[in-house]
Amino acid sequence: MAALLKLFKQTFIYGLATVLPRVLSVFLLPLYTTVFEQASGYGQYINIYSWIAIFNVFLAYGMETAFFRFYHSDEKKKNVISTALISLLTTSIVFLLIALLFKDAIASWTNIKSDFIKFTAYILVLDALAVIPFALLRAKEKPLKYAWIKTLNVAINLSLNLFFLLVLPKMAGKGSAFFTSIYQEDFEIQYIFISNIVASAVTLVIVSPAYFKTSYVFDASLWKKMLNYAFPVLIAGIAFTINEVVDKILLTEMVSESEAGKYGACYKLALFMTLFGTAFRLGVEPFFFSQAKKENPQLTYAQITNYFVIIGSFILLFVVVYIDLLGKLLIRNSTYWEALEIVPIILLASFCLGIYHNLSVWYKITDRTKYGAYISSFGAIITLLMNILLIPKIGYLASALATLAAYGSMMMLSYYFGRKHYPIPYNLRKILFYGGISIVFSALSFYVFNRNLIAGSLLLLLFLGLIYKLEGAALRRLFLKDES
Repeated sequence: MAALLKLFKQTFIYGLATVLPRVLSVFLLPLYTTVFEQASGYGQYINIYSWIAIFNVFLAYGMETAFFRFYHSDEKKKNVISTALISLLTTSIVFLLIALLFKDAIASWTNIKSDFIKFTAYILVLDALAVIPFALLRAKEKPLKYAWIKTLNVAINLSLNLFFLLVLPKMAGKGSAFFTSIYQEDFEIQYIFISNIVASAVTLVIVSPAYFKTSYVFDASLWKKMLNYAFPVLIAGIAFTINEVVDKILLTEMVSESEAGKYGACYKLALFMTLFGTAFRLGVEPFFFSQAKKENPQLTYAQITNYFVIIGSFILLFVVVYIDLLGKLLIRNSTYWEALEIVPIILLASFCLGIYHNLSVWYKITDRTKYGAYISSFGAIITLLMNILLIPKIGYLASALATLAAYGSMMMLSYYFGRKHYPIPYNLRKILFYGGISIVFSALSFYVFNRNLIAGSLLLLLFLGLIYKLEGAALRRLFLKDES
């Protein structure tokens, strides 16, 4: 119980910190959907940041996960740190040079304006250089420091967005000489880039002591081992990112930026589940490795998944019940509301993805990361095929269904292979009960009761009553028991 309590405390702190950049997108959603009065403008923004997400994976190339693996198992921790830093520093510089030299070719390939490529390159490199310093904070279990740095990043980014997109136009409109001199019309996306670059640069400066306090030793043998471990993680990361963002890219290419904008805006409303899943994963990943050598860690892993499903089931039902309120609160422009129908589907897909991350412990602990690559690649194939085949017929609904099919199949495949290679005694009866009740109640609220708040709230209260009745005693033991 003490180990689980420690996990939940760290998960809360890591989650609060790391999901803040995603929370930022929720805070900015009302701003962007107001600034971009036409959904096509927001669609252009979504397309650019979808490509940024893909290149982020390439620039990190699984080195973060490899760092955790070897930092916890290798006696020469300093070599692990320095080798990882040298590797990412070198590849980031090479990428920046290539991006700046061949920006026109990259622009043509990605359907992003050439002038935007340099901005995206700076963002990508600044973020890549911070990967290992942040991983080192997590490995040394310094969640509070990790949290305040991430919080500062979000605060800077949010403040600059508000200044450039709200304050600056108003002050320039009032005739202020200074503000008029720095304001440019139709410069919204560039202002978003500048905000991001400044926030990332400040963050890198703060974590830069990791570079200066390291005695640089490049261990070629260790580096090869890390790359061998990281390569399947890279493939899995690419596949995951395809699952997350390729739908927006394909909607832009196959339908319009406007449809991609509507879909992307409403997709953000499923972020509540993604935030929880991301927070849980960040706390649990180092925990998995630290528990691996203890006696019978499988029981602990099973308990963790039980709690994840219980909380995730509640989040799924809560967001579906109050989807209209959340939608109108966060998306101020009614142009985007027609895509609200995708939210329950994306929420369920994100729930499946979160369960998959919990189930994935088996291939990380046993060094079978190639299975992660196989499984996520299978999901990516489903995503691509369903989007390409169905977008011309049913538009963005195809993208939502493809996301659910991909993450659902990945979840089931991970469970199937995990039973063979690293059996964990999951309580399937409990998992299916809570997940199933949440899905049924969500469907009743959204489709049968047509999003009626009273009916939905009653279903939510009933679900909470079931959790309290069946899990109240266990939860009290977990959170109220003294850690010592």
